[in-house]
Amino acid sequence: MEVRFLGHACFELRAGDVRVLIDPFLTGNPKAAASAEEVEPTHIFLTHGHADHWGDVEQIAKRTGAQCVAIVELAQELQAKGVANVADPNLGGTVHFDGGWVRLVPAWHTSTTPGGTVNTPAGLVVNLGGKTVYHTGDTALFSDMQLVAKRDQIDLMLVCIGGHYTMDRHDAVVACELVGARHVVPCHYGTFPPIETDAQAFKREVEGRTSSQVTVLEPGQTLTL
Repeated sequence: MEVRFLGHACFELRAGDVRVLIDPFLTGNPKAAASAEEVEPTHIFLTHGHADHWGDVEQIAKRTGAQCVAIVELAQELQAKGVANVADPNLGGTVHFDGGWVRLVPAWHTSTTPGGTVNTPAGLVVNLGGKTVYHTGDTALFSDMQLVAKRDQIDLMLVCIGGHYTMDRHDAVVACELVGARHVVPCHYGTFPPIETDAQAFKREVEGRTSSQVTVLEPGQTLTL
């Protein structure tokens, strides 16, 4: 599986013919590595509805016909806006697709869409290409993150570290200790001034306190698992 970082909290996961786009905030993202017109996902997964995660989901989904998976309130808004291919799990729910599955897990945050829909944020556990990826979403640190790893060995943890709106890099180190992923990629930092942080310091601390390998990706770079 190839994991391409597109900036902020947006990632593209690719295995075979499946291309999963997570939190497609591209238009208006100063660190975006692609435009909304360039991506060609087969699936789009949302962690929550804030503008910097909802992003271009409507435009991309209507253009590509990608299946959108989002918590039920977000799914209903997408359907109301004319997005046809939508799955609507709630926390704990799993959606299977050709080549893998995605499960919604808790995340401590808030969320209202640009259209005004209040919704519960989630993390995403994605199985694709024989690998399992945990995208934490915009969460604060909480001890139940360890339960994600009780069910599945996490090959890659995509973890927010920017602080202010999410947990900071220090709390994110503890989150990495709880999950014990084989690989870690930090995200949700450096896009805007309030979330500037030292990703290399995060890498050093995680690798000093866990067996996880941390890769700091620049927007546009790819990690192969």
